[in-house]
Amino acid sequence: MATPVGGRSPDTRHGCYGVAMTKNPRLPDRWPPDSHPRAVGATGRGPRRPPQAGNPSAQPPRVPQPGDSPTVGSHDSLPSAGGAARVRRPRRIGWSVVAIAAILTTGGVGLLAAALMLRLPALPNCPSIFWPTASASMRLYCAQLAANKQTVRDFLEAIALVKDLPPGHPLRPEIDRHIEEWAQGILDLGEVSFQEGKLSDAISTARRVPQDTTAAGLVQERIQQWQKTWSEAEEIYQNAEDFLRQEKWGEAFREAVRLLSVGNRYWETTKYNELNQKIQTARQDGSKLSEARRLADAGGVENLLKAIKLAESIGEKSYIYREARSEIKKFGRQMLDLAEAQLEDKNSTEALSIARRIPASAEMQGEVEDFTSLAGAYGRAWEGTIAGLQDAIAQAQRIGPQRPLHGRAQSLITRWQLEIEDVARLDKAKDLALTGTVGALSSAIAEVSLIPQGNPRWQEAQDQISRWTNQIQTQEDQPYLDRAEQVAFAGDVESLQAAINEASQIQSGRALYDEAQSKIQTWRSQIQQTQDRPVLDEARRTAQRGDINQAIAVAEQIQPGRALYDEAQGDIATWRAQIQGEQSMAEARRLAISPATPSSLAAAIRAAERVPANSRSRAEADAAIADWSQQILTLANDRASYDLPGAIAIAQQVPSGTPAYASAQSQIETWQGAASEPAPPSASPAPPAEPPVPVAP
Repeated sequence: MATPVGGRSPDTRHGCYGVAMTKNPRLPDRWPPDSHPRAVGATGRGPRRPPQAGNPSAQPPRVPQPGDSPTVGSHDSLPSAGGAARVRRPRRIGWSVVAIAAILTTGGVGLLAAALMLRLPALPNCPSIFWPTASASMRLYCAQLAANKQTVRDFLEAIALVKDLPPGHPLRPEIDRHIEEWAQGILDLGEVSFQEGKLSDAISTARRVPQDTTAAGLVQERIQQWQKTWSEAEEIYQNAEDFLRQEKWGEAFREAVRLLSVGNRYWETTKYNELNQKIQTARQDGSKLSEARRLADAGGVENLLKAIKLAESIGEKSYIYREARSEIKKFGRQMLDLAEAQLEDKNSTEALSIARRIPASAEMQGEVEDFTSLAGAYGRAWEGTIAGLQDAIAQAQRIGPQRPLHGRAQSLITRWQLEIEDVARLDKAKDLALTGTVGALSSAIAEVSLIPQGNPRWQEAQDQISRWTNQIQTQEDQPYLDRAEQVAFAGDVESLQAAINEASQIQSGRALYDEAQSKIQTWRSQIQQTQDRPVLDEARRTAQRGDINQAIAVAEQIQPGRALYDEAQGDIATWRAQIQGEQSMAEARRLAISPATPSSLAAAIRAAERVPANSRSRAEADAAIADWSQQILTLANDRASYDLPGAIAIAQQVPSGTPAYASAQSQIETWQGAASEPAPPSASPAPPAEPPVPVAP
C-alpha cells in the first residue's frame, strides 16, 4: 500500500478536499490522460453525456492503429506500473482542458480566475476528483488551491499531488517553482510557531520540509538558530529570577529588558510581560524606596522631606521595612547636615528652620534639640568679640553629658576658648599696623605670628601676615621699578639693558617680582628685535636675489630663544623647501628625457613626488606626475596590441596615487583575463626589449 499523503492512515478515503489518497490496485500507477471522466472539465456529477446527433464534433472513438503518433494531451501519460507505456486512443482535447493547462502554465490560479470571468466551462470540483487518473494540469490547479490554505498539511498535500510529474513534462518547471514556494511556506509556518512560543511545534514543522527542496537546506540552520534564541531567552529569564530572589530589582529589570531584543515575539511580549509583572509586584515597595533615594540624592530640604514621606509609606509587613527605616534616619541626617552647612555660612535662622522640620520618624529628636541650643551659641560666637565668645561658651555648657551633642558642645567650647586668645592677639596687631610704616607692619606681623597653627583664627592671622608683608615689600621694591621705567623710556639698546639691570634687583617671591619680570621680558624683546631685524631683512634680500643658500646661512645667525627666532625659522623652512623642490624637479626632468621608457618615467614620478608641498615647484611636479603616469599607460596600451604580458608589466609600473593609476589597474585586469585565453598563432616578430634606463643617483 502506498504511503498516505500528509501522514493519514491507510483507510483514509479522501485527502485534499476529500480526494482518495490511497493507491487503487485496480488502476495503473501513472498519470492518466486528459480524456478520463474525472479530468479537467469534469464537474463531479458523473460521466459526460454521449455525443449528440448532428454534432459534427461528436465522433465515435477511434481505435489506435500501429504507427499512430501521439495526439494532443499525450504528454500527460506516464509509464504503467509494469514499465511499458500504455497505447492510448487518439482523441481530441476539449478546449476547456487546453485553456486550463495554458492558464496554469502562464499565470496560475489568478489567470484561471480571470478565465472564469470570460465564461469558460465550469471549473473542476477538486474534492470529487479521482486522483490516480487525474491529469497534470488538474493536479497543479488543485494543488494550488490546497496550498492557498497556508497550513502544513495542505502544503504537503499540494506537493504530493504534483511532485511525481516526469522531468520532461511541460508543466515540470511550473510545478518545481510551486514546490519550492510551498516548501518555503512550510518553513515559514515553522517560524510562525517559533514566534508564537511553540518551539517543539516549530521544529516539528521545519523537519516536515521535503528533503529534495532548496528550503530543506535551511532547516537545520533555522532549528539551531531557534534553539539558540530559546536558550538565550531562558537564560535571561532565569537570571532575572535570580536577581529577584536577591532583591536586586534594577538588575532584574535590566535582564527583562534584554528579552525585548532576543528575536522572538513570544519572549519579547508574553514572557516579557509575565516577567515584568513579577518584577513590578516584587518591587512595589522597592520602587518607593528607590524614588526616595533619588530625591535625597538630588539634594535640598524639600526633596529630603519628600523622600522621608515616601519611605514612611512602606508598611511594617514589607520585607524592606527595616531598610526603609534606616533610609529615613539617613535622610534625617542629611537634613541636619544641611542645617550644619547653614551654620557654617553663619545663617542661624535658616539652620534652625531646617532642623525643626526633621520628622520624628528620623528618631533624631535629641540631636535636633541640642542643635537648636548650639545654633544660638554660634550666633554669639560669630560676633567675633571676646564678650560674644564668652557668651557662646556659657550657652554650650548647658548641654549636659547625657545629651546627643554633648561631645560637639565640648569641642566648641575648647575652640572658642582658643579663639578668645587669638582675637586678643589680632586686635593688638591691627592696632600696631595702623601707621603703615615698615617698622609698624613688622611689629604687627610678629604679634600675629604667635597664633599657632590649628587655632581657630590661625588662617586669619596668616592672611594678615601676607597682606602686611606685601605692603612692606612694595614699599621697599617700588623705587627699583620706578627707576627702571624711567631709564627704559629712551628706547635704545643701552637704555633698555640698564632698565633690565635695575628691575632685576627685585628678587623672586617679592610682591613686585611678577610685574618686574613682565617688564624685563618686554624690554629684552625690544633689544633682540633691534639687534636681529637687520639680519633677517638682509637674509630676505639675499633670497630675493636668488642666492637661497646664502639667505639661509644669514637667517640662521638668529639663535633660539631670540624674539625673531620663530620668524626666521619660518623663512628658512620656506627656502629649504624651494631648494628641495627645484632639485627634485631637476632630477625628475632628467629621468624623463626622451626617449621615455616606463622605468625612466616611473623613476621621474618618484623624484617629483619628493617635491615638498610648500615648495613653489609643487604645482609643476603635480602636472608632470599626471603627464608621466599617462605616458606609461600609453606605452602599455601600445604594447598590448602584440604583447599582453609585456603590456601588463608596463602598466604595473604606474605608481599608485598618480592620476593614471586607476585606469592602469583596470587595464591590467582586462589584459590578464585576455591573456588567460589561448592566443591564435601570430607571425609578427617579438618587439625589441626595453632599453635599460640609468638609475637616478
